[in-house]
Amino acid sequence: MKTTSQVDSVPNAAQPVIEARALNLVFGSGATSVQALKDINLTIDKGDFVSFIGPSGCGKTTFLRCIAALETPTGGSLTVNGMTPEEARKQRAYGYVFQAAGLYPWRTISKNIKLPLEIMGYSKAEQDRRVAEVLELVELSGFGGKFPWQLSGGMQQRASIARALAFDADLLLMDEPFGALDEIVRDHLNEQLLKLWARTNKTIGFVTHSIPEAVYLSTKIVVMSPRPGRIHEIIDSPLPKERPLDIRDSAEFIEIAHRVREGLRAGHGHD
Repeated sequence: MKTTSQVDSVPNAAQPVIEARALNLVFGSGATSVQALKDINLTIDKGDFVSFIGPSGCGKTTFLRCIAALETPTGGSLTVNGMTPEEARKQRAYGYVFQAAGLYPWRTISKNIKLPLEIMGYSKAEQDRRVAEVLELVELSGFGGKFPWQLSGGMQQRASIARALAFDADLLLMDEPFGALDEIVRDHLNEQLLKLWARTNKTIGFVTHSIPEAVYLSTKIVVMSPRPGRIHEIIDSPLPKERPLDIRDSAEFIEIAHRVREGLRAGHGHD
């Protein structure tokens, strides 16, 4: 990830996956209006794993929803693969994983994953091939015939990730997908997500409230401050791409976590 000035100064720089410039979003109007995002400037490059962290109400999810064309900014500019978010949505440029798995209980896991492929008109043979491939990616091979209620919460979230990966978009947007899970399951899914990221080279935008999760997963950590939502700091991670869980006990990890914590505290100083 680079600042806007850095991108402009590099000749023939590769097109960023996501670029926001002076992005603002105001809900409502007049005395009852609420500014959800203010002057967001951010560039995300191909292969970045970017976590957004901040207190409730800081605009983390709102910014992700803007990228996905689920919210419309009221000022500034935002592009996804050089297109408007609306154009990117029509091009199926991203997969989106919500906080809840959102699986249809009357459809098997395989049929839940197939749903976007059915809508997009893929042949049955191609649907079957892609479902088998993504089930293997999230380590759910053999569970395609099960119904959601037969799987644990962690397995349901993995199925939700598989559904988002099924049409092979290069960008994966994840809105606090592991927030409702216990710590042991969350740790396991964090490990699996890193392995999946390494295997697929996806660009990932990830919303979290957890400092350890943000530090463990990310190449960049975007620390946001509330009322209205702004970027307080962008922290580059020096951690290696391959990260065992015990890296969280290292001095380097603890130092980054401390920087994130201090950034969150300083961000509240804007209130």
